[in-house]
Amino acid sequence: MKVSAALSFLLLAPATAFLAPRPPVASVVRGTSALFTSPAASDGSILDDTPTDSASSVASRRAVLSQTLAATASSLLLSTLGASAANAAEPATVVVAGATGQTGRRVLERLAGLPNTSVIAGVRNVDKAEKSLSESSTVVRGAMVQKVPSLDAAGVELRKLDVADTTESMAAALAGAQSLVIAVGFVPGNPLKMNAVAHEVDNVGTCKLIDAAKAAGVKKVVMVSSILTNGRAWGQEKSPGFVVTNAFGNVLDEKIVAEKHLRASGMDYTIVRPGGLKAKPPTGALKISGEDTLNAGEISRDLVADVCVASLTDKKASNKVLEIIEDEETGPKVFNGLNM
Repeated sequence: MKVSAALSFLLLAPATAFLAPRPPVASVVRGTSALFTSPAASDGSILDDTPTDSASSVASRRAVLSQTLAATASSLLLSTLGASAANAAEPATVVVAGATGQTGRRVLERLAGLPNTSVIAGVRNVDKAEKSLSESSTVVRGAMVQKVPSLDAAGVELRKLDVADTTESMAAALAGAQSLVIAVGFVPGNPLKMNAVAHEVDNVGTCKLIDAAKAAGVKKVVMVSSILTNGRAWGQEKSPGFVVTNAFGNVLDEKIVAEKHLRASGMDYTIVRPGGLKAKPPTGALKISGEDTLNAGEISRDLVADVCVASLTDKKASNKVLEIIEDEETGPKVFNGLNM
């Protein structure tokens, strides 16, 4: 019975509706009900509680029952309101680290469109990020030329969050967040510095960010990594995908350290390992595979963002590694959750 119906029934139903049919007078046992125990007489004796048909007796019983029903209804209402308040969905606060990157800004855009969700963009420079997120441009990122679309970030809070900072300062930036999406990664550039930068960002910096999330009380972490991150463990170190990707700063070897750190953190996690990233919309259906199973394939960043957002709340993704690519033999489909 719904609460509103229950209250109406309790408050509006005739008092006799809650009374069992009265047995014959001779069958009634005295003093059996604490609720209807007879009152004491002025001389200390117990008044006879044998039912009578007098109007005063009926009125008295109805008055007692009315008070009981009112108290019951009041108790039910208060407990229901308390349960509703406890169960009401509080606004979820999600931080996106690396929010100005190609994948991070797509995640940010999707989260900003969700109801009852507070979104924080974790960026290295708030002023620059505010401008870059609102403008479309073509940028050179290391060895890559990318078209960056503008983003409607209305309602999104920008906070300084740099993996080069201390764990304490990052924990302060994550204060109040329930979830974190890690979409940070080094950008290939100077060949003489790639190894050092990949180590500082994808390994040390990301591990510090994970520690900061735990210190801040974050409950769920979704981390964007890469297929073949754990390639050495299943004999893929000589596969073309591993050799080419790891040539950039040994980045796969650095990422696996951060992955293991997250898995050992005790927080609920989802590690999303995409194939080669494409800036264009998907041309094939999303394919989700198990851990250490894919050694080739590409995927649109749009789908990566979809999977990241879905992983925040989908229980099937809890403490899982998801390897994702596009199935080029099947046409693109509208994303409809994590079908695993």
